[in-house]
Amino acid sequence: MKNAFRSAVVIIAALAWNAACKPSGPSGPAEFAAPLSGPTLDGKTASLAEHKGKVVLVDFWATWCAPCKAEIPELIRLQTALGPKGFIVLGVSMDEEVAEVAPFAKKAGINYPVILNGGERAPKGWVVPGMPTAYLIGRDGKVLRRLFGSKSIDKLSVEVETALAP
Repeated sequence: MKNAFRSAVVIIAALAWNAACKPSGPSGPAEFAAPLSGPTLDGKTASLAEHKGKVVLVDFWATWCAPCKAEIPELIRLQTALGPKGFIVLGVSMDEEVAEVAPFAKKAGINYPVILNGGERAPKGWVVPGMPTAYLIGRDGKVLRRLFGSKSIDKLSVEVETALAP
């Protein structure tokens, strides 16, 4: 009986985790993104609020995360292509060792601001169950889409283009 109960608990937990971590839009009415700000690679401060009126992809990543590193060249291309239309990638490094982030970003050619979070604990108001995790934020500051895990840059590009349309 104990084994059956444990199995049921494990299955329920796995289903809940799977549902929470699938790419999904917000449930119910769109909600505003939580405030987000922090120090950047150049010693300044960046915030989500300073990009009000733009479509923003908040991308939580780490230098040790292989899927994150694989997506960065695509995010660079997306920033280059759609930045002039009012789009910006706002990276959030979840690395504890912030000294490793700047050399990595330089070598990777990251062309968007990167906030140094200083650890894996998600900023207040944000859910980051693993990396990569990203949020697509509309011009009005509302969450359009949550992306947990690796993402299809082609699909994301279409969603960004749609959000940029007048």
